Amino acid sequence: MRPRTNILFFFLIIPLLLSGCFGLGEKEEMDPPKTVTYEEDLGLDENGGQLEEGESDQANTVQTELYLIDKNGYVVPKTFSLPSTESVAKQALAYLVEGGPITNLLPDDFRAVLPEGTDFTIDIQDGVATIDFSNEFKEYAPEDELKIVQSVTWTITQFDTVDAVKLQINGNELTEMPVNGTPIQSMLTRKNGINFQEEPVVDVTNTRPVTVYYVAQTDSDYYYVPVTKRISNKREDTAKAIIEELIKGPDMHSELFSLLMPDVQLLEDPTINGGVVTVNFNENILGSYDQRLITKQVLETIVLSLTEQEGIESVSVQVNGDTNLVTQEGEPLTEPVSRPKIVNASSF
Repeated sequence: MRPRTNILFFFLIIPLLLSGCFGLGEKEEMDPPKTVTYEEDLGLDENGGQLEEGESDQANTVQTELYLIDKNGYVVPKTFSLPSTESVAKQALAYLVEGGPITNLLPDDFRAVLPEGTDFTIDIQDGVATIDFSNEFKEYAPEDELKIVQSVTWTITQFDTVDAVKLQINGNELTEMPVNGTPIQSMLTRKNGINFQEEPVVDVTNTRPVTVYYVAQTDSDYYYVPVTKRISNKREDTAKAIIEELIKGPDMHSELFSLLMPDVQLLEDPTINGGVVTVNFNENILGSYDQRLITKQVLETIVLSLTEQEGIESVSVQVNGDTNLVTQEGEPLTEPVSRPKIVNASSF
């Protein structure tokens, strides 16, 4: 274990004792929508203005993930309560433009993705969102080229009506990006990956991508970062491979951390039944101060990573074959846990 991982774990574990976790029901959902919006937490209205005492915009807002660039250059989802609108995809894209409506809502150490002044149209047909940008789209820094592709793709495919994205400039379809000439597919999906892990791959043609969620930090916040890694096509146990990548952690030169310690082990191969994947860990997955408790952050990295896979909708967690586990609120964790509705809305 690297020394900085020990340090991070020490600082994480203190606030974990004070934080809440899940609302239980027939099928558990992690972090259901809060009774206050992100802007209200900041004391802002939907346009970034100051809310009067007691004022609330939550009835007229919609929770939306915007994939922004953090201080380390990672493309990261941050959840905002944006004004309710019939065109949520168009609104989300507008909030990715530098100098646009996102300006007063940007968290510290994050920045918008699209060049200032970028205009666009978006047309969604049969699950494909065709985005036609204006010439201002070309005015980005070369190092942001792939990040823009990832941000736009992952922001727009969060919506149920969108499976893939096509990019155009002035009606002309892009086969490569305009600044550095990075080739892009005509149909962009989440399978194209995000925040690629830089590690040697002997045979790219015989590997496939999987996305796992690690943790990054600012001076006052921790947040989840999706990272795409490659595993061998010979592996049929994708869920097991994902857990192993979480335990292995990110590249040692990365600014990211894994919250699964090296002594965590799967006791058997995960099984998938009816959209529920069951994972059975040894006791090292538990919080040391309570031998039945799994911390919120550890559980969320597992659930976020596994539910990126098609066919997995929720996760059932066992320890030594036992489901007698609890959340940080002391409530039983006996039902499968769904993907959180809100990701990186505020600090841990």
